Amino acid sequence: MRKIFSEVNTRAIWRKIWVELAEAQSDYGIVSPEELSDLKSKASKNNIDLKRAHEIEKRIKHDLMAEVMTYAEQTPVGGGKIHFGATSMDIEDNADMLKYTGALNIILSRLLTCLNSTSKNIVKYKNLPCMGWTHLQPAEPTTVGYRLANYAQDLVLDIRFVESLLSGFVKGKGIKGAVGTSASFEHILSSKSEPRNLEKKVMQKLGLDPLPVSSQTYPRKLDYLILSGLASIGQSAHKFGFDLRLLQSPGFGEISEPIGKDQVGSSAMPFKRNPTSAERMCSLTRYLSVLPLVAISNASNSLLERTLDDSANRRIILPEGFLAVDESLVLYDRIMKGVKVYSSMIKKNLEKYGPFAGTEILLMKLVKNGEDRQKMHEMIRQHSFKAWEDVMAGKNNPLEKRLLKEPCVKALGRDELLEVLTPSTYIGDAVDRCEKFVNLTIVPILSRYGAKRRGTSSK
Repeated sequence: MRKIFSEVNTRAIWRKIWVELAEAQSDYGIVSPEELSDLKSKASKNNIDLKRAHEIEKRIKHDLMAEVMTYAEQTPVGGGKIHFGATSMDIEDNADMLKYTGALNIILSRLLTCLNSTSKNIVKYKNLPCMGWTHLQPAEPTTVGYRLANYAQDLVLDIRFVESLLSGFVKGKGIKGAVGTSASFEHILSSKSEPRNLEKKVMQKLGLDPLPVSSQTYPRKLDYLILSGLASIGQSAHKFGFDLRLLQSPGFGEISEPIGKDQVGSSAMPFKRNPTSAERMCSLTRYLSVLPLVAISNASNSLLERTLDDSANRRIILPEGFLAVDESLVLYDRIMKGVKVYSSMIKKNLEKYGPFAGTEILLMKLVKNGEDRQKMHEMIRQHSFKAWEDVMAGKNNPLEKRLLKEPCVKALGRDELLEVLTPSTYIGDAVDRCEKFVNLTIVPILSRYGAKRRGTSSK
């Protein structure tokens, strides 16, 4: 990711676009074969001279023109035709979209890797009941695998978002000149061809679809859509990381991120086992979440054919947005692959809070036996609140004993009441949903991209 957004790579892409433009112009006799050959000879990354370009830029205050002049010094035969008819954004905007395409493909690979790791844990823990929590209060049982399936579903939505960006929204400005009308190219070509034919030749060589219309730049709305996609991924990573931090705290103690045997949690407290990876992931994605606000402001304030007040912040928010997502997904995958699941703590929490979840079934059984629904609800509520006080006092959950004092409950029988209050039996179709989600949603996505790509997180 750093290589994609490096200054050397950026300038090498500029030179590639200048060469493709010159080659298209050579088809119409505007650039000679000798001039084209000279330009091609100095187009690679090895010929980028940052020191010289920066010297010129310091004097003229224009980074792209400084590169034009540096490139021209290296190409005495063809240098006079560099950038002929173009405006800066014909080069920079198309170069940016080429970089974003490469960066989105890296992110897509990262997402597939994370989905694969999560999928394995869904299958591994689909049958392990755990306490579900709503409002950070004990609710009803679920399974560890089903909880993980919810994180995986977020990743699936993110994959589809990135796919839609790559297939429909990542488009170049094209080669359209100063305000997008192609007036300069119409003048250069004269009657030899239409400007759109020149544009088509260049963009096909670049492998980038051009927008049908543009002003001096591509619509800055595209930056907003790209950063919104990255922020969506950030939301998924933050949700997973924040939940893990909660569940790793001693009050829950159910799962933990991997912690190395030599890892130091605190300079003052040797015992500390802090969720530092999850915290770092949450920190990066919190930063990421505000970047679309800058991008939408850029798009809204790009007056008439363009203003330059977006340029400085775009050089920050887009590369850093990609870098933040990239690092977050590296952390996500590392955590998911090494996650520690403490089944004894999960069982303890189930025994402590799980019986309360069975009161819903108990209510339905009592009503079926002819009892008044509202009266039974109040009776169960009172016993539950009393039992809760005992649990908070550190005692075992006494709900079963309290309920058996009621004649209507006693009539059901102790065995039936125990079955009702056993939390592991009250997980609905969580296991079946895990299996179907993995087999019908995740496996087809991973299969579509193939095992080779799933295992490659940096290409």
